[in-house]
Amino acid sequence: ISVAVLTQESFAEHRSGLKDVEITEDEAYIPTYLEAFPPLPDKGTPGEKTGEPASVWSKIRPIKASVITQVFHVPLEERRYKDNSQFGEGEEAKVCLDIMQKTGAHIELSLAKDQGLSIMVTGKLDSVMKARKEIVARLQTQASATVLIPKEHHRFVIGKNGEKLQELELKTATKIAIPRSDDPNANIRITGTKDGIEKARHEIQLISAEQDKRAVERLSFEKAFHPFIAGAYNQLVQEVSQETGARISIPPPSVPKDEIVITGEKEAVAMAIARIRAIYEEKKRKTTTISVEVKKSQHKYIVGPKGNTLQEILENTGVSVEMPPLDSGSETIILRGEPDKLGPALTQVYAKAKSVIVVEVIAPAWLHRFIIGKKGQNISRITQQLPKVQSLSILFFSLQMARMDYAEINIDHRFHRHLIGKNGANINRVKEQYKVSVRIPQDSERCGLVRIEGDPQGVQLARKELMDMAQRMENERTKDLIIEHKFHRTIIGQKGEKIKEVRDKFPEVIIIFPDQQQKSDIVQLRGPKNEVEKCVKFLQKLIAELVESSFSVSVPIHKQFHKNIIGKGGANIKKIREETNTKIDLPTENSNSEMIVITGKKSSCEAARDRILAIQNELANLKEAEVSIPAKLHNSLIGSKGSLVRSVMEECGGVHIHFPAEGSGLDKVTIRGPAEEVERARRQLLQLAEEKQVNNFSVALQAKPEYHKFLIGKGGANIRRVRDRTGARIIFPSPDEPEQEHITIMGKEEAVWLAQKELETLIKNLDDVIEDSMVVDPRHHRHFVCRRGQVLRELAEEYGGVAVSFPRTGTQSDNITLKGPRECVDAAKKRIQEIVQDLESQVNVEVLIPQRYHRAVMGPKGCKIQQITREHDVLIKFPDRDECAAQEPASPENGDTDLIPRKCDIIIVTGQAEKCELACAALLALVPVTIDVEVSYDLHRYIIGQKGAGIRKMMEDYEVNIWVPQPEQQSDIIKITGQVASVERAKQGLLERVKELQAEQEDRALRSYKVTLSVDPKYHPKIIGRKGAVISQIRKDYDVNVQFPDKGEEQQDVIVISGYERNANEARAAIEQLVAALQDMVSEDIRLDRRVHARIIGARGKAIRKLMEEFKVDIRFPQPGSEDPSKVTVTGLPENVDNAIDHLLNLEEEYMLSVTETETMASYMKPPSKTMGTGGNDEDNKALAKGFVVRDAPWNAQDMGSKSHVPSTISAFSMSP
Repeated sequence: ISVAVLTQESFAEHRSGLKDVEITEDEAYIPTYLEAFPPLPDKGTPGEKTGEPASVWSKIRPIKASVITQVFHVPLEERRYKDNSQFGEGEEAKVCLDIMQKTGAHIELSLAKDQGLSIMVTGKLDSVMKARKEIVARLQTQASATVLIPKEHHRFVIGKNGEKLQELELKTATKIAIPRSDDPNANIRITGTKDGIEKARHEIQLISAEQDKRAVERLSFEKAFHPFIAGAYNQLVQEVSQETGARISIPPPSVPKDEIVITGEKEAVAMAIARIRAIYEEKKRKTTTISVEVKKSQHKYIVGPKGNTLQEILENTGVSVEMPPLDSGSETIILRGEPDKLGPALTQVYAKAKSVIVVEVIAPAWLHRFIIGKKGQNISRITQQLPKVQSLSILFFSLQMARMDYAEINIDHRFHRHLIGKNGANINRVKEQYKVSVRIPQDSERCGLVRIEGDPQGVQLARKELMDMAQRMENERTKDLIIEHKFHRTIIGQKGEKIKEVRDKFPEVIIIFPDQQQKSDIVQLRGPKNEVEKCVKFLQKLIAELVESSFSVSVPIHKQFHKNIIGKGGANIKKIREETNTKIDLPTENSNSEMIVITGKKSSCEAARDRILAIQNELANLKEAEVSIPAKLHNSLIGSKGSLVRSVMEECGGVHIHFPAEGSGLDKVTIRGPAEEVERARRQLLQLAEEKQVNNFSVALQAKPEYHKFLIGKGGANIRRVRDRTGARIIFPSPDEPEQEHITIMGKEEAVWLAQKELETLIKNLDDVIEDSMVVDPRHHRHFVCRRGQVLRELAEEYGGVAVSFPRTGTQSDNITLKGPRECVDAAKKRIQEIVQDLESQVNVEVLIPQRYHRAVMGPKGCKIQQITREHDVLIKFPDRDECAAQEPASPENGDTDLIPRKCDIIIVTGQAEKCELACAALLALVPVTIDVEVSYDLHRYIIGQKGAGIRKMMEDYEVNIWVPQPEQQSDIIKITGQVASVERAKQGLLERVKELQAEQEDRALRSYKVTLSVDPKYHPKIIGRKGAVISQIRKDYDVNVQFPDKGEEQQDVIVISGYERNANEARAAIEQLVAALQDMVSEDIRLDRRVHARIIGARGKAIRKLMEEFKVDIRFPQPGSEDPSKVTVTGLPENVDNAIDHLLNLEEEYMLSVTETETMASYMKPPSKTMGTGGNDEDNKALAKGFVVRDAPWNAQDMGSKSHVPSTISAFSMSP
């Protein structure tokens, strides 16, 4: 399946009919009217059904073709996609291919001169109808309209199972939306083309009329008389409808039906029928017809936009013009009307037909797209202008195209993508610089022919540049460099900044990285051999640095010390990162991992590791020990997924055991943790190593996961007793292991069997579930069930899943029930009794803190209170908020509490006496205080910083609130509010910031020293330098600011230098020295042929910059539009100017030979004359102006019958193509 797209050359023939044929003298024959317009076959009287011809062939029923073809036209204004530059390749072609695949129909598109689309659809009837509906919906802009029919008629429009609605949508190529039955809206919305909407509206109204309970009448009149009944612009039928009150539905011209439906009240319908019959009988009696032949291409001018021209002729003359269908090949037009009006109507028909003249402009096929313009801009501009301007535009384009040329060069297709460049950079530059069009074939064509079109001079220059580029590419070298894929992103950098620096360093080398999805390690370098080698060495050095800095080490740190390593606001970890130049990643807060990963250079990583370990050792008084164990035993000591070594670490109080990397051959194992636990772990590791060497026997047991904690015991007490008695090691599964019921026993065989027997006995006892009860005072019940039963959950986890049931709230029972394994129940009862004793020994302590400070004491989401309750194991209860807080007196300074205590100010702390005292002290420490710090008002804005950034940072760092007075107060007092310790630290930080600002003020005063220098304005550009290079260097070297006078100032020679006194004087001396050198320079003008200027300047000015650097002169070329385009100014020292001028004159002489040769060749290479007119000579034009002449026309006859009499109004008419 393919989309057939007509070429540009066939557009005119496709849409406009046959081209003009040159008429010779022998062919200058004037035909008769009957020869020019042969009569149609005889037919019956209008209005009567024609009888079947008495032919034997008429008895044979025609066989309908299974494959049909439909042609329809989409005007430019209704096209959805109007990008003419991609016709046959753009969205329209893609849509057609998609429709062909869906429906199985064949679609051909062609583009008309008016930019409209002609669409031919071929296939089976069902496929064609579906394809037509899809095309209309997707290629043509959609309009919408509503039709109102009674709600009860909607079901007849839908039909059984929606079949009628589907058929209607397919038939009219529209989308019909019918409201739901529960929707009060009765409007049916139709979406599609205007023609389709009219058809659908008519069909729906017919269906509604059939179901209407009022009178419905159908009149069958020949289609030819419908325009007379409807009247021009439907005015007559609307008048009849308004007068009678009946609804009259006449099928539109595009629907091949002759049935007129009238609905309404019976009397109104009868009146409407009488009126319509009268109109029909009158027109049938008075009208006659004539047939004329008009070229198919001119029919659209007779029809007019939306049929308006036909309606205009009907309104003016009362004559109906019957047009053949667009998809038929007939060119015959029938005029129906009263005899005396046929003449004027025919005159109007011919006037409309020749209202548009088609003129052909001969131009080579390769120029067509230039005439069309980008996205059809040129053609659109011509078609939208007035007729006179249109002719001038065509002539203008013809003359302009005559000045164009083309060239074809053969370049190996391997180099095409390099000619194009990244995102078309290279080829776009050539196009813009030389104003040409360059067509490079697709890679799939594997063709080397490159075509250049445009101005002859631009074509030659572009051809030379492309050939030079291809020549350079042939001499280039390509090298593949292996770089690990993980380093690619680092080398490229954020937004390509780092690779841009590399490319700027090696501009002649093209560096190509593979796509991220390919995961390839190959980076391709291409360019001159020497440059590629240098770039390879540079990248290899860069990779070596990256490899060195990608060393990684993991450091195990106890979870509770992570916050100390991070420091307040991340201060500690930030400092370590900056000083060691490493990347340090900590596990997330909810992660079980204790590993901190450090990445960077090996020496830097080790330094960072030592600093982190030092923090941990300082906090916990940790010890590090090394034990020597043969490397061959390391894997067995680690165990499956680290289970064995993890059991040792858990048993020995959470020490960290670090084995050397596998394959390193090292025997040293590092143990880090509290001194006592490190020693225990060391002994266990040595014992395990000895056991592994002597005997290594293991067995697996199964036990429910909820029993594990009870079997282990508090602090591992239970499992330690079993191990001490048997000598075997018992390993429980970690939470992330899939087999949670497996318990592994390892050691000597005898010890393993002994431990297995003991554990099996314990597990069996745990499976023996009992139920027991105990007495607990009801006032303590809440402690066990509060916080969603947290205490009960901890009991269940610790004691083998024992279930503890408390009596319901409201019942005064003190009896609680325990259910579970016997040993677990006994242990749980003992633990509950300990908790009850602890609760009975608790005390309540009241802390007086004014209610206005409660929110500050709680902290964000109560975090500060939660921390105190965890650290001191107490319960803190805040009072309910009291309205008295709104009327409380002025707040005392610094949280003084010597006021009458109120209930809303008292916080109750519950727990052990000594712990309550500590918690109370911690609470009082959280009460904020306010201090005043005196800071000069002038410094306030610097302390606040840009958009408050400075003051906000201080508040975050010191966890305080800092209040700076409003500017209008001009107060020197800054208030700091927060905890006592934080306030003191913030005060010191603020005073230090004040000292820094005062030092900066003093420095600014020193830097404000100014000196002036008088320099002739003509030297100012030289002092500034190209793009400010010279003055920027002076500013940088002497750390000064140099200000030149603005335009319009009185003193144009004064330069102001500001900075430190010494630096300003040195900068002044440097500028004076530069001016002295400039005063020795001279300027000379020479004349160089303007045709060689571009060659001397070079691509992007490279050549002229090289000359200026070589001869140490400044060379200025004239601006475009200059009075003397050949004048070139050279400025510098006299000797250098003379040398530079000699060199320029030599270059001019050399380049002029090449320019002369190029122009000579160009004159020979010009195509044949393109300055011919728009087609034909004067005699041809005169012949065409005569128009089309016939002899013996009916309007020339003196005496004709009454039926065919037409006034003699036309003797000849023009039928322009």
